Formats: sequence, structure tokens, C-alpha cells
Amino acid sequence: MKAMSIRSLTLAAAAALALISPATAQQTPPVTLDVLPGWRTDGGVHVVGLRFTLESGWKTYWRAPGDAGIPPIFDWSGSDNLAGTAITWPAPFVFDQNGMRSVGYKDSVILPVALTPRQRDGEIRLSGVVDIGVCRDICIPETLRFDAVLPAAATRPDPRIAAAIAARPYSAEEAGVSHVACSFGSDGGRLTLQAAIAMPPLGGDEHVVVETGDPDVWIAEAATRRSGVNLLAETELVHIDGTMFALDRSELRITVIGADQAVEIMGCPAP
Repeated sequence: MKAMSIRSLTLAAAAALALISPATAQQTPPVTLDVLPGWRTDGGVHVVGLRFTLESGWKTYWRAPGDAGIPPIFDWSGSDNLAGTAITWPAPFVFDQNGMRSVGYKDSVILPVALTPRQRDGEIRLSGVVDIGVCRDICIPETLRFDAVLPAAATRPDPRIAAAIAARPYSAEEAGVSHVACSFGSDGGRLTLQAAIAMPPLGGDEHVVVETGDPDVWIAEAATRRSGVNLLAETELVHIDGTMFALDRSELRITVIGADQAVEIMGCPAP
């Protein structure tokens, strides 16, 4: 059977949620989206903010949402004079959704996006849609549209977007990570991963999220524990079509989320 892409699986999950959650016919939408037009940098990149505002009690998901979540999917195809995009993700928080761990945001979140124009000195029309999942007592999919013209002459930074950029997870160096190592094994056809991270505690329960550079690799919720200065995490990885796969250690991204802060670690060498 031909493998489905992560996007196909996500959209299929969203469709299933729509079928089992007909309560979407509420007067006020649970989430709205507006564009903070931002500014053009000296290097020609335009920094914009996508602001998601959630109704009380509703949550939405981070790029790696956990087993119960739907990651945001962006479609920029309606845009003009746009060569590339890069999203900065503010540090998320971990919450329980129907007995499973989810990772995301509540109240409101601004996603800063660095836009590279095709013509450096021209205005950018940013137009497209984003498919996201939102949850309260139920989980439902939402499709939000955005459309804004971003003039090259706008050069004054927006402090709201700047604050969202500053809210990103700390780097390993900033967080005082002194050592990180990963070892791999196999368990019934599944690849197991054990990571040891020497770092100061982040406060409260510490959750570890592992991502790879391959969107077709599913990664289970990591079990974590402390052993002295080391935070130990163990998880398993499976290709969505059940086949063997190669893993590039340099593309592993480990995010540790604590009570008050988060840390992002790029790459995980052997012990």
C-alpha cells in the first residue's frame, strides 16, 4: 500500500474531527487570525507576525503537537513577490488532551515569519491559508485565511513581533547544556532512541519532544527522568509506511519544555 504523507494524514485526521465534532456551529469562532505587517530589515528580509487569538479555554498546537494534536499547515501559494518563509516558534506549553500529551498555545500567540522577497525592494503580498486544530472540550479543525500587502518602506520594528521572537526556546549554549548524546537500538522493528542531556533543571515536569528532518517518521511521546545532572529521555521512531529508514543525527532536534522555559538542541552525537 502506498504510504500517505504527513500532510495527508493530518488532513484526514482533521476531516475525522469535523465528522465527530459537529459542535463547530457556535456563534463566535474559537480562533481568529490577523497579520501584523512588521518591517523590512536592512538585509531585505521582511519580518511579519501571524497573530492567532483564541477564545477563553481554547488551545491550539505547536509544530510538533503530540499524539493528540494537529500541526499547523501553511499554504503561501496566493502570495506575490515571495521566495521563501521561515517561522520562529515561541516556546510552547504542554497540556493533557483526552489522556494524551499535547503541545501548543493558549490565549494568543504570534508566529513571527521571516519573508524573503523575490524582488528585494518590492512590496510583498502575503496571501494564503493555514489549517490548524483547536481544542477545548472537543477538538475541531479550522481553516484561516490571511491577506496583507507589506510595503518595503516599513522599517520600524514591531515590539509585539520582537517579543514573540525573544520568546523562542533557548539554544543549548544559552541554557547551559554541557553535553548531549544519543544511542539507538531496535525493538520489534521499531527504532528506539535514548538521549542523555547534561543541563540544569528547567523547573517542574520536564518534557522532551524529538523531531527528525524526515516528515514521514513518527516519533512517540518520550519518557523522561532525571539522573543527577542528566535529563534522560527515551522514545521510539517508526516510518509511516513501516519500512526501514536512515536517520541523520545532525538533523535531530530535541526540545526540552519545562515549567517556565524551553531549550532547543540541534543534533545528537553518539556517546
